[in-house]
Amino acid sequence: MKISKEKAVKTAGILVGGAVFNGLISYLTTRYLVKIALDREKPKVTDKVGSFISGSLYNEEFLRRLSAASQKLEHTETEDVRIKAHDGVELVGHLYRCAEPKRIVIAMHGWRATWHDNFGPVSDFFHENDCCVLFAEQRGQNNSGGDYIGFGITERFDCPDWVNWAIENISSTLPIYLCGVSMGATTVLMASGLELPKNVHGIISDCGFTSPNEIWKHILKDNLHAAYRLRLTIAKNLYDKMNRTDEFEYSTMDALRNSKTPVLFIHGTDDHFVPVEMTYRNYCACAAPKRLLIVPGAEHGMSYLADTDGYETVLKNFWQEFDKSF
Repeated sequence: MKISKEKAVKTAGILVGGAVFNGLISYLTTRYLVKIALDREKPKVTDKVGSFISGSLYNEEFLRRLSAASQKLEHTETEDVRIKAHDGVELVGHLYRCAEPKRIVIAMHGWRATWHDNFGPVSDFFHENDCCVLFAEQRGQNNSGGDYIGFGITERFDCPDWVNWAIENISSTLPIYLCGVSMGATTVLMASGLELPKNVHGIISDCGFTSPNEIWKHILKDNLHAAYRLRLTIAKNLYDKMNRTDEFEYSTMDALRNSKTPVLFIHGTDDHFVPVEMTYRNYCACAAPKRLLIVPGAEHGMSYLADTDGYETVLKNFWQEFDKSF
């Protein structure tokens, strides 16, 4: 059957117009998702779509305990700390001292979280086990400076700044551990690829993702059930422009392959926000001494509440092994 030239041109026009329309829709929706992900000022819609993005179904009892622990830590007496980062951005932290510290823990919270939310449950354990804890507020969030969230890429360079402050203002001899939850874990894992001061004896990573590229792919494909190939390209271009970098695909595995800093990896099997497979890949890539705790049934960031005894035991063993290893 022959198709007239006029009809063929019309059909082609419809197809091209449809492709342009779909491309425009992809660009606009991705631009808004990037705004949700990166902007300092959290869009109001984030609270409504948060569960869709994370894919998480949290245990109500865990949420109650988390809220109580967060409020307790938030109202615990700490010292406010302000430093200038390597690029001049002001960063804010909260120092929780103990009487006779055996080590310093520098704790990095996650994406659109707070220091007292992420570390409320474990803070008493840290304190009772002689840890002087510096809870850092990550750039682009809460009280720290910076216009955008970097998903660990930009934040990793802040870790040496906090370490140097701790050496100068807390102790030059105590072992230091970088600790992070979720995006905070990605931050400290990416920092393992930098030249860290010898005072850093270890890294504690709780449910970190591998890279902005891969966590975006997971959220778009598995949680939002959206086409992701074109959106990832758009997201990369927007991310690089906002954060003035070209490292959207840089990963924790890139850092860990060259790291000499011991790492404790922790993750829950039922994490829908950051798949546990990402920690398995990080563990396999890590060239440094490494330890692993996988918590059956734990959702995102809930491993301590799901297996408190196991979590505390592995931390004590990690400190005992590496406190005096350097």
